[in-house]
Amino acid sequence: MSLQVVANFRVIDETEHWVVVDKPAPLIVHPANNKPEPTLLGGLEKLYSYEIENGACLGIITRLDRETSGLVLVAKHTAAARELGMIFERREARKEYLAITKGWPESKGWTCDARICRGGDIGTTNIWVRQVVHESGKECSTRFVVEERFLRDGEKFSLVRCFPKTGRMHQIRVHLAASGYPIAGDKLYSGDGAEYLEWMEEGWTDDLARRLVLPRHALHATRLGLVWQGAEIQWEVGLGSDLVDFIAGKPVGFAEGVVNWSRKG
Repeated sequence: MSLQVVANFRVIDETEHWVVVDKPAPLIVHPANNKPEPTLLGGLEKLYSYEIENGACLGIITRLDRETSGLVLVAKHTAAARELGMIFERREARKEYLAITKGWPESKGWTCDARICRGGDIGTTNIWVRQVVHESGKECSTRFVVEERFLRDGEKFSLVRCFPKTGRMHQIRVHLAASGYPIAGDKLYSGDGAEYLEWMEEGWTDDLARRLVLPRHALHATRLGLVWQGAEIQWEVGLGSDLVDFIAGKPVGFAEGVVNWSRKG
């Protein structure tokens, strides 16, 4: 089965300087590996083709992984990209995520300050992109608050709100796994990465469905706030239909606009 993804994002807000969209999973943000598939950037370029012909230059400010859904902020011109980029570099923006994790955390909330780095920087690895907790890694911090604990088919899960203070690669996923509560459906961090390698080789299988529960990791960028030209702005989008159904105990399908997702070509 080939990968088929519809670039069916939703515009949340926009000005002449930027646009905010709700990205479904597994829509990828940028083109990757020279593989022909729809992308968020490509969809935006079609949507704003007139503006681009008249000098607009789109720039992704908040990138999300393929499997992460939610808010993405995109600059419409280079000056806005520069100003927005500085806001995030100074850590003045406020980001919140929702994650469905395996297990029930004992406390209502906690903070993880574990340093992380790419596994290949400290040893050999079969997965170049996988991050690990290590004392030589970069400083990072994430605060977590448990929103809800629930059971599905007798297994314990939690809905956790995540407040990343830094923006390291895969930070929330690594910190939740290091805390003992990996994100449901996370092929890279539910274990040692074996699920990811199996998915790359075999595609989505019944065995992976049993072990991972969800076909994509249950992470959603739900809130984003910043000060723009003196005004406080905040955007918020709720969970995608697939994650809502999972919490409700319903059969899980794909989020709106996503069909026939399989890694195996």
